Amino acid sequence: MIEVRARMSLFRLSPLLLAIAALVIGPPAVAQDRTKVVPASRAEVQLSFAPLVKQVAPTVVNIYTRTVVQQQIRSPLFEDPFFRRFFGDQLGGAPRERVQRSLGSGVIADGRGYVLTNNHVVAGAQEVTVVLHDRREFDAEIVVTDERTDLAVLKIDPGGHPLPVLPFGDSDDLEVGDMVLAIGNPFGVGQTVTSGIISALGRTMVGTADAQSFIQTDAAINPGNSGGALVTLDGRLAGINTAIFSKTGGSVGIGFAIPSNLVTSVMQAAMAGTGVVRPWVGAGLQPVTAEIAQSLGFDRPVGVIVQNITAKGPAARAGLRVGDVIATVDGREVYDPRGFKFRLATRPIGQVVALEVRNRNGMRRVSLPLEAPPEDPPREQTPLRGNHPLAGATVANLSPAVAQELGLDDAARGVVVLTIVRGSPAANIRLRPRDIVLGINGADTPRVGQLDQALQSAQGGWRLSIRRGEQTINLQVRG
Repeated sequence: MIEVRARMSLFRLSPLLLAIAALVIGPPAVAQDRTKVVPASRAEVQLSFAPLVKQVAPTVVNIYTRTVVQQQIRSPLFEDPFFRRFFGDQLGGAPRERVQRSLGSGVIADGRGYVLTNNHVVAGAQEVTVVLHDRREFDAEIVVTDERTDLAVLKIDPGGHPLPVLPFGDSDDLEVGDMVLAIGNPFGVGQTVTSGIISALGRTMVGTADAQSFIQTDAAINPGNSGGALVTLDGRLAGINTAIFSKTGGSVGIGFAIPSNLVTSVMQAAMAGTGVVRPWVGAGLQPVTAEIAQSLGFDRPVGVIVQNITAKGPAARAGLRVGDVIATVDGREVYDPRGFKFRLATRPIGQVVALEVRNRNGMRRVSLPLEAPPEDPPREQTPLRGNHPLAGATVANLSPAVAQELGLDDAARGVVVLTIVRGSPAANIRLRPRDIVLGINGADTPRVGQLDQALQSAQGGWRLSIRRGEQTINLQVRG
């Protein structure tokens, strides 16, 4: 009632007071220049994203890929093991070529034509086209792909014309609640900008990569946004949009981006002309659960506990011991092996990181040198041939270097399967790439030569011991 009475009293003012009010207030407002200018303060930026979008949108590109695949059309009857036993893979129709097309987004990271995107956008592509914001199109060369981080670096030739570049931010400076923009090409409709906040940091249980720590955002990300930019309000790259959580295929407000600090390490490898090589620890790790923390006398579960150590490896030489808990890397807490490996992956080979290590006796600091994984033993990549169940598989000796390439545990040893020929005996027993052959007929086969000899000399059949992930599979194959 107070507000209503005050408004009504205005109509009871005398003509003299109304005239004075008119003089004070001035004449009616006229149309003014509405040209937008670059904001001069943080408060002004928050009024509109338009100046920021004008600045960063030209650095985000659309990516189109073309892949020709062979597809064999045949009757479902020939998928039946009974029919395949007699006819094999020879019947069922001639293979046909089919063109697969896909789309995604990318970010110009260097004026010489380097473009960042997701590995899954260009994986297997035979032709890659990059379309700039101003509609110019370029054929792109794939310079580096890294399946473990789902990142790829492309190279285009701008013909001497300057390209707009998106500067990198420091993803370690991000905080939950910071506002961000997601820019990409969702569903192929064209460049689109969405806004949101950083919903969470350090999400490690999202994908299959073992060196990931995703940024989570509620900015709308949809198919086609992959490889696009997550941008902070100061116009810097916070991360590369890469995945969504969705039961429908559309955005439900849970999107994930690869942090810029990890992107930087992949970009540096591309510009140096080398492959992506990550530091080798030489130790097996597992998360510290609440039960483990209680048993060690910790007030809360934090860090990763050392399960095993490779002799003469970096961890051993740094003084780490089985049972030690690594709580922080360069002052930042880690909570699982993926988060720990992410911290190391953002640092180049040759540096030293500071670890805070705890055990029952207290806390100490350890300096861990970052070294490339060695290829010891030599891989001896060999295609297996002959009358035995592993014929058609190409295998190699496992070393820290090979284990890293395949995304296996650094401490894994044995003979690993690299590829399998379709329709071969190895394919028929459902052998898979990345399977580790541990032994034949009860005898260990730690090297390719020993495995080949055991396969060729077996009589009456083969008992295979195979490690697949966390499982050990035992197969009996008759001769």
